[in-house]
Amino acid sequence: MIYFAQPQFLLLILLIPLFLLGYGVARYARKLRIRRFGDEALVKELMPSWSRSKGWVKVVIFCLAFLFFVVGLARPLIGAKLSQHSGRGSEVMILLDVSNSMLAEDYSPNRLERSKLAISRIVDKLHEDRIGLVIFAGTPFVQLPVTTDYVSAKMFMSSITTGSIPIQGTAIGEAINLAVKCFNPDLESGKAIIVITDGENHEDDPVAEAKAAADQGIRVFTIGVGSPEGQPIPVNGELLKDSNGDIVVSRLDEETLKDIAAAGNGAYVHAGNEEFGLNPILDEIRRMEKEEFSSVMFEEYDEQYMYFMWIAFALLVLEMLIGRRKPKVKLF
Repeated sequence: MIYFAQPQFLLLILLIPLFLLGYGVARYARKLRIRRFGDEALVKELMPSWSRSKGWVKVVIFCLAFLFFVVGLARPLIGAKLSQHSGRGSEVMILLDVSNSMLAEDYSPNRLERSKLAISRIVDKLHEDRIGLVIFAGTPFVQLPVTTDYVSAKMFMSSITTGSIPIQGTAIGEAINLAVKCFNPDLESGKAIIVITDGENHEDDPVAEAKAAADQGIRVFTIGVGSPEGQPIPVNGELLKDSNGDIVVSRLDEETLKDIAAAGNGAYVHAGNEEFGLNPILDEIRRMEKEEFSSVMFEEYDEQYMYFMWIAFALLVLEMLIGRRKPKVKLF
């Protein structure tokens, strides 16, 4: 399996036809200048050693060198080993609120960025557990299915913004329902959901969905992000206002989050600025009954760029060594 770490550089290959076209135009322009200088056949007799074909040979070799150079820039990787990974742990689905209210700055720099940092720390503390990520606002979306690939989890998380979900709102219940469907149905225990949100303006019945999840052996934990007194929401450099022109203040709805955690046989934690409240939840997850699972994955990707770079360098040296004169010694 070949994988390109930086595939955007492959677009440079589109320049190769332009190189060939440019050289062809330059050759034609040179031919026109010779015609203005004098008789073309006579000029050819005055330069008997000049080779018409070597110019094309040089430009073709240059294009090949450029092709290998671009492929090297794209950093081709090869999966060196396909392994069966077995482990004993839990499956954890993290539900992250990405509605506009998460832009409130009662955390530094704001609720959403602080939550993403907390999730990154969750990933660092997980070992044999599998992790998945669902983002939600007015509708939920599976950002990352359950996996043991913690590097991918961090990569997907870094790209999350409030624009990731275009429909505004706080559909906590729908997000819990979607997360339940993401778990491995063969596992009977060791499944948990962590909801990170301010809980404000929820549009469905998250308590009922949390109870339904608990009935299936899935524990639902909630982390409240925000302050009860609330903060305004900065959007595009201005404070968000309602239809009456009043500044919208986003407040933490702790009661709803406590009810969700109680119905989901979990626990509620109010996130602090320094300690986000993850340690108690992680301790609870570690005490849960673990399940055995296995997965197949590529490990130890091998870098291949250096081979393409060396071929490109060798072709460039060859291109420079080829002159524009005809060879003095003919083989035939």
